[in-house]
Amino acid sequence: MKITKFGHSCLLVEEGEARILIDPGAYSTIPDLKNIDAILITHEHSDHYTVDILQNILKHNPEAIIYTNSGVGEFLQKAGIPFKTLLHGQVAKVKGVSVEGVGEKHAYIYSTLPICDNVGYLIAGRLLQPGDTLEPPQKAVEILAIPAAAPWAKLAETIDYGKAVHAKIAFPIHDGFLGEKNPYNKHLERELGTVGTKWITLKTGEEIEV
Repeated sequence: MKITKFGHSCLLVEEGEARILIDPGAYSTIPDLKNIDAILITHEHSDHYTVDILQNILKHNPEAIIYTNSGVGEFLQKAGIPFKTLLHGQVAKVKGVSVEGVGEKHAYIYSTLPICDNVGYLIAGRLLQPGDTLEPPQKAVEILAIPAAAPWAKLAETIDYGKAVHAKIAFPIHDGFLGEKNPYNKHLERELGTVGTKWITLKTGEEIEV
């Protein structure tokens, strides 16, 4: 599996013949990609998708299938963008690669702010991109894309989440607010290392093969 980070929570995942793009949002730097088979959107916030960004990607990849939840689907329907829902526990196949929905709700931010739908994605039974939640999945995860910094999380909660998931490998997402010198990385690397999780500081434009 090859994973390329395009900033914040946007990942390109290549597994087998499948090319899957996740959360192409406003804090991402996305090149003009081609041969994208599927686009996964975890939730409706603009740092995870915008209509303009989606339309530009679809211009180069008209056959790409968008998978998301019902909340995002309402906005896509208004924009005339076709999609398929993929909810918690449901599985889709992208060129033979499994994509399973994991989770249902965004993390709590504040009492006056509504909690929107959020579905993470487990790809090929290996990589979990959880979107905006620190709710551990009820299954084993080999590779975890961990939200490293957010208005809805504090570092202690993020560390506890990483330890609870107990993946073999973890790397940061949701760090576009902090720039490339994310001060949280050293703490996550140290603390997750105590449970045997290997930390990789994946930066914008970098890729790893696992």
